[in-house]
Parts: sequence; C-alpha cells; structure tokens
Amino acid sequence: MQENLQELEQQVEREIEPFLKNIDSICANNSKKVLKAFQDCHLQEQHLNSYTGYGIDEPGRDKIEEIYSKIFKSEDSLVRSQLISGTHALAITLSALLRPGDKMLSITGEPYDTLQTVIGIGKEESKSSLKSYNISYDQIDLIENDFDYEKILKKLSTENIKLVEIQRSRGYSTRKSLTIEQIEKVINKIRTVNKDVIIMVDNCYGEFVEEKEPIEVGADIAVGSLMKNLGAGIATSGAYITGKKDLINLCAERLTSPGIGKEIGPSLNQNPLFIKGLYFAPSVVASSVKTAIFASCILEKLGYKVEPKYNEKRADIVQTIHLGDKEKLIKFCQGIQKGSPIDSDIIPYPGDMGGYEDKVIMAAGTFTQGSTIELSCDGPIRKPYIAYMQGGLTYEYGKLGIMEAIKYMQNN
Repeated sequence: MQENLQELEQQVEREIEPFLKNIDSICANNSKKVLKAFQDCHLQEQHLNSYTGYGIDEPGRDKIEEIYSKIFKSEDSLVRSQLISGTHALAITLSALLRPGDKMLSITGEPYDTLQTVIGIGKEESKSSLKSYNISYDQIDLIENDFDYEKILKKLSTENIKLVEIQRSRGYSTRKSLTIEQIEKVINKIRTVNKDVIIMVDNCYGEFVEEKEPIEVGADIAVGSLMKNLGAGIATSGAYITGKKDLINLCAERLTSPGIGKEIGPSLNQNPLFIKGLYFAPSVVASSVKTAIFASCILEKLGYKVEPKYNEKRADIVQTIHLGDKEKLIKFCQGIQKGSPIDSDIIPYPGDMGGYEDKVIMAAGTFTQGSTIELSCDGPIRKPYIAYMQGGLTYEYGKLGIMEAIKYMQNN
C-alpha cells in the first residue's frame, strides 16, 4: 500500500503541474503589488518600531494602514492587533455601521457559524447580538453557486436595506466560494437600483488568491483576519478592515472610543510581524493554493468527493473533502495534526466551541495558535461530514502533511 501511495503521489504531481504554474503567475503579480506599495508609501526602518501605552499617532502603525490602503485601493484602513480574529473584525464592522432599526441583508445565504451568533440568528442566543439592539436581518440564498440577481434587485428596490453582506468563502457550507468576477457583477447590478447601500465583503481566506480584491470592484468595505492569508503565518495576531474613509472612521470609533477612533492603539511590537507577514503573503498564499490543488487531486483519485476539483478556478484557500463518515472526518483531521510541526503527538477530538452550534474537530499544529494559513483542517460533526482544509506555509510541507493524513486515515 505504501508503494502504491508513493506512485499515486508522483502521478498527481505530474498531473497538476500546469495548474501550479498559473498560481506562480498570480503570485508574481501580487508580489509586485505589495512591493510597489511598500516603496510608494516610503516604508522605512523606523516604521518597524512599536509603541506601548496609548500608541497615540504611532508612525509604524499608521504606515502599515497606509500600505494596506494602497494594496486594496481603498481610502483608509484599520489594521490592529486589538482586532483578535476575523469574527471580531466583522462584529466591530457590523455594529459600527448598523443602528437600531436598520436592516442587513446577506446575499450569500447563511453566514459562517460564529457570525450567526453575532447577528442573532443562531441557536446560541446572545444579549449582545445585533438582534438584541433591534437590528434586523434577512438573507437570500445562492442559486447554483451564483447570486440570485432577481431576488436581490427586487428586495433592494422595495425595502430599506442599510447593508449588504457578501461572504466570499464558503464557510461550513457546501456551496462554492465566490470569485472576484462574480462579486463585481453583483455589485454592478446592485448599484443600478441602490447607490447608497453599504456593500461589505467578508474577505477571509480570499486575499491574494486572485489578482484583484473586493474594493477594486466596487465594495465599500472589506474585512479579514491576519491569522489567515495576509499574516502569512508570521503575524501572531490581528485583523484588518479596509474601505471608505467615513466607514473606517466609524469602525475605529467602535473599536476604541467615539472622538478618538484611529488615533490610539499601540502596536505592542507587532509592526515587524505585520509588515513581514504582508511581504511574504503572496508567496505563502500561493503555497496554500498549491497544497489545496494537490489535496484535491489525490483525494479524488482515492474516491472522495472534493470541492473545488484540482483543475477548477480558485477563489480562496479552502479545500473541502466530503468524507461521508464521522470517523473518517475525525481520523483525517487527526492525521493532519500528526503531520504538523507543532504538537504532532497531540490527538484532537471533537468538542464544543464558542460560537459553534455543533461539536467541531480542529487540527492545527501551528506556530501561532489557530492560524489557518498554516496547514490546518477542521469540520463540524454533522452530516455529510466534510473536512475543511486550508493553509500550508510551503507547498512541500503541505504535501507532507496531506500524505500523513491519508496514511493515518487508511491505517487507523
């Protein structure tokens, strides 16, 4: 069996080679974009220094936010270690932009599990949810992995919607992740019936997978985590919000205090990690996408349903494997943990986690706790028992981890 698996690995590597070259091209273009932003914004050694205390008008922190705005082609950005996760950054954004009596509309169906609690639509109720502040919510599901344009335009032309939410990645759903081309098309259509509605994109897992970002195609604000793509496994905390200046100011005042906004917020020695993480991000994201392509191809040949397939266009770094069996899901995640550089001797098991309705198994033998740009795999313990795999700091380490997971699943 070991020899057969080695032969299959070599066959897969030959088959996917043309698709990896395309990833290299995207990486090269995004690397040029990052380097140009560093140079155009005159990044200097002094900007690596960090402040403590209040961090009033800290030069390094402000320079990082200037660079983010240059890369995303936005008016302003908020990039802070005080934003502790993607969900936190999304919660800050939504609570900053919505007021009692306002209504938000998700046009990508049900949001990610943790965001459901933030909104107030999950089974887990919170007295701090948007719903508890009389902010209402509605959603329109995708049709065959694309937007339901007719329903969206009708609702926006007949109802008073304050904010439209687009989740770029699939979350814990079975639908496809959305390309920038699809997002651009729906934004253009929305603007034909409503020029004022705020369009927010949950950009988690999507940065640098394509050559454009949501602000470039008309989104008002985009949100993401530095535990994912843009941290490159180097940033050890943080998240970002980028978009229109007036909206960023509202988000900053929600994060800190009205009247203070972006003025305070010490970087606490995070500046070198944020800057270096962003610098390496195009390459690390490319490695993650290559890892996902390899996993997709080899696991499909082993008889599993995978999404996306290895030869499909990618919109994010997430790879799903439909294992169809609770024990296989657990064993695959345990195998990913076994193939990790940190805590490889730890065996993860499903458990309860805040913000999730089902028990979840999470494998992440990562240098930074919970980092999903590093090779990791997780999934809710519910039918059809899908593993959600993402990350891989290098393609070589990613392949090693996947092969270990396959062998562990087959032998246990």
